[in-house]
Amino acid sequence: MTRLKPPPELDFSRVRLSPLAGRRSVVDLGSFGKPCPPGSSFRAFADSLPDILGAAALRRAARAAARARAAGRPVMLAMGGHPVKVGLGPLIADLMEDGFITSVSVNGSVLVHDFETAAAGATSEDVAASLGEGEFGATAETGAFACRAMREAAASGEGLGQAAARLLASLDLPHAGSSILAASHRLEIPFTVHPALGTDVFAIHPDFSGEAMGLAAGRDFRLFCRLVADLDHGVFINLGSAVVMPEAFLKAVSLVRNLGFRQEGLFTVSMDFLQQYRPRVNVVERPARGRGGGVYLTGHHEIMFPLLMGLAREYAAAGDFDGGPGDAGGRP
Repeated sequence: MTRLKPPPELDFSRVRLSPLAGRRSVVDLGSFGKPCPPGSSFRAFADSLPDILGAAALRRAARAAARARAAGRPVMLAMGGHPVKVGLGPLIADLMEDGFITSVSVNGSVLVHDFETAAAGATSEDVAASLGEGEFGATAETGAFACRAMREAAASGEGLGQAAARLLASLDLPHAGSSILAASHRLEIPFTVHPALGTDVFAIHPDFSGEAMGLAAGRDFRLFCRLVADLDHGVFINLGSAVVMPEAFLKAVSLVRNLGFRQEGLFTVSMDFLQQYRPRVNVVERPARGRGGGVYLTGHHEIMFPLLMGLAREYAAAGDFDGGPGDAGGRP
């Protein structure tokens, strides 16, 4: 076998160099962070962060929500069950009470975790411990609540969210003050539920009816579309739903635009531990393209969502709706 000769070394002396002064740089001192003195306000802390990447996106999203509410435009919250599991229910209920969140749309697991929190002050099964004997998802009260809400919604002409909120409020549960459903009923804020067949624990309950679920959830999708149609200069936040709510939002956007609604000035936000395909393209990129803007805020729900909404509230209170370059368009 012929042995290959090594190629000649590259001549590094021929590298073309250019002066730093003439080079285009992506970041500069104007976008760097600055110290925040002890005792500063939350707004001052947020504004001390660098005007780069996630910090710029956080401020941009917060100002979009503040502008929307100051102008009487909606801030829609869509979410999966994990935000409830990590303790955000009381905060979301308070934001509803304060008028900062104008509607809530959820996947089916939120019914499970919100009810259990209201009833027992605790939720989230240890799946690994209960799956071996087939006990996972077999909690009697949880399944009974969800299935009863579906049956009552199907019979009454309500959507699933409205029926579940009314039912939970009627049960006089000991921890209802932390319930998003209870807040929705008390405040008469639209609440829609978008379950998928077989994906939630109530589907294995003996009282489960796919017919009742489909009828009630179908009404909620129509209400959801009505809410999405009114998003001109509004904000849509997807909190921790990787598939169901991004897909429902995309279909609703297509439907309402087919009917002539323009959604000019739409701003979209997706929040999760990591960036995923459907939230990125179906929430942040496609719906707002040519109409407004959007950002993906990556991090833990229990940290990022309170940061976002706390900052939005302070911007709204101060009338601070316009930021620096990063808030306007972001920097790479």
